[in-house]
Amino acid sequence: MKAACLLSGGMDSSTLAYYAKNEGCDICALHANYGQRTENKERACAQKIASLLGARDFTEIDLRYFEQFRASSLTDREMEVDRFDPARAGVPNTYVPFRNANLLAIATSYAEAKGADAIFIGVQALDYSGYPDCRPEFIDAFRRAIALGTKETTHIGLETPFIRMTKTDILKIGTELGVPYEHTWSCYKNEDRACGTCGSCHFRREAFAALGRRDPIPYEGD
Repeated sequence: MKAACLLSGGMDSSTLAYYAKNEGCDICALHANYGQRTENKERACAQKIASLLGARDFTEIDLRYFEQFRASSLTDREMEVDRFDPARAGVPNTYVPFRNANLLAIATSYAEAKGADAIFIGVQALDYSGYPDCRPEFIDAFRRAIALGTKETTHIGLETPFIRMTKTDILKIGTELGVPYEHTWSCYKNEDRACGTCGSCHFRREAFAALGRRDPIPYEGD
């Protein structure tokens, strides 16, 4: 089976790519640059993971219109990246409006063009930051959109094996698969030393701590 994998270079998407490879898939990696603060680091990590997996293809796409839309601290340098706050009501400002719909639409075009059997995306809806486009209901709706919007001869599955897992569950799988987490990046804010305070850093560090493992990437203050 040929799999179109959305590969950001982060912990979840990299684990997912290793998972797909372990399932016997040929990997076609799709990476998005959308003006995010850690764009260069994420690109380098995604390229490294794709190379280690022997990906059949690595395609970068440019979604810099998200910079023009602003409204997210990932793409608007005038906004401060929200620190993780378990008491926060609502969605943190790291949410990029409707980003996963954009990514999945492009991934569908990519998968159909490449003759892929499935799209793999590493969304999860348990210990996440409340992003609405990570919910199972959204994924189910997009499955219907793929079926309706592609050729009758096209059959593309939308695979989200981590959607009902915690970050710790995902790390357990990745550890068993030998994912090189030193070549992944999760921080929303920095490219050299992870901030340790944003939501993505929080959940990553919490997962490593839960398994009694040392996170191999550098953090501020270490």
